Amino acid sequence: MCGIRLALAVAVLVLTLAVGGQRAAAQDPAFLVIGAGGYDVNKQDNTAAEFSLQYRSNVDLWIFRPFAGLMATTDSAVNVYAGIGIDLFFGNRWVVRPSFAAGLYEEGDGKDLGHSVEFRSGIEIAYRFDDRARLGLELYHLSNASIGSRNPGEESLILTYALPISSLFGP
Repeated sequence: MCGIRLALAVAVLVLTLAVGGQRAAAQDPAFLVIGAGGYDVNKQDNTAAEFSLQYRSNVDLWIFRPFAGLMATTDSAVNVYAGIGIDLFFGNRWVVRPSFAAGLYEEGDGKDLGHSVEFRSGIEIAYRFDDRARLGLELYHLSNASIGSRNPGEESLILTYALPISSLFGP
């Protein structure tokens, strides 16, 4: 019983903080996100450096915001994807961003993930600066959800920098 009360209290606290921060979300622009980090950091079968470029829209689809991106590794693996994310604000500075995307994957000389269609699920924790730019750390999993004969999956850990598009091209 004590565990249930504690879980409920934590859930209420998280929702209160997140809902209170949604005013901050309304002010956020579209972003160009650059990232770099490690590919296959958990299993380490085919660890490689990973680089990414992502566009995050400021269009609201209910509580979600669409995004699209491209990832490439030093082993020539490439993933092009599109999906949705949600920004959960904790005050004005901290943003937790769960996301989900579907995409096309080409292994190159890298890890065989078992299928060309792969699903990306991740979570990012970011610090939000006064100009709305964000510096974050994202952990995501790439997997074919067993639609292929093999489904080894992989995890990536990426340092991200989200730059407001308006700072590049004007409002």
